[in-house]
Amino acid sequence: MKKLTASLFITALLLSAVSTTVSATGGAGVEHSGANISDTASLQRGAKWYVNYCLGCHTLSYMRYNRLAADLGLSEEMVMQNLVDSNAKFGDTMDIAMDADQANSWFGKTPPDLSLIGRSRGSDWLYSYLRGFYKDETGGWNNTLLPNASMPHVLWHLQGIQTPVYRQETSESGFTHEVIDHFELATPGTQSTQEFEETARDIAAFLEYVGEPAKLKRKGVGIWVILFLVLFTFIAYLLKVEYWRDVH
Repeated sequence: MKKLTASLFITALLLSAVSTTVSATGGAGVEHSGANISDTASLQRGAKWYVNYCLGCHTLSYMRYNRLAADLGLSEEMVMQNLVDSNAKFGDTMDIAMDADQANSWFGKTPPDLSLIGRSRGSDWLYSYLRGFYKDETGGWNNTLLPNASMPHVLWHLQGIQTPVYRQETSESGFTHEVIDHFELATPGTQSTQEFEETARDIAAFLEYVGEPAKLKRKGVGIWVILFLVLFTFIAYLLKVEYWRDVH
């Protein structure tokens, strides 16, 4: 009994450490996205937004169009007409025409592949990042989660242009500095605030799916595995009772 209690205590400590690590990775200002990769319609919309606004620079080199179609319930014709804007074939990976030399010449750096960004950052971080762009005092784009990010706000005409409203904050050491209190929408976009929140949520869900497509089936399989283990444990218990009946 003592060994069991000690094991449970150690497990609880490990889970607590993991939870703390994930929270620390997320960073300040991360909002809950509500992204749901089981929502096929959301993933379909996320794929559409990603192809239209992100795939021009950011590849998804570990995702193939045919796998995307199978998981999202899309036909080959739908994928080729709506998600492929190049000479790519149905079985190709989601790469871009721009090569590394062109990227370095135009942007100073090759835009990163985002195949695993959903797995490394999480959908909440991505959702907050997409909603965190604003125009700073220099007139350029900045971001609350990734200050001085080199990436422009490619979704600005959907969200609109928001500007920060600052407030004074005093640290424990007595130093007073300005922090962003909230945003004001200086120029409205083509979407309402609620509509853009849904767009950011769909893109975040799509990138979470791309980071681990097997997650769609893994959770469903896990339920059957647990049921099997429960049944096996019950049968093993009955066998134990039967074998030890004569001993007692």
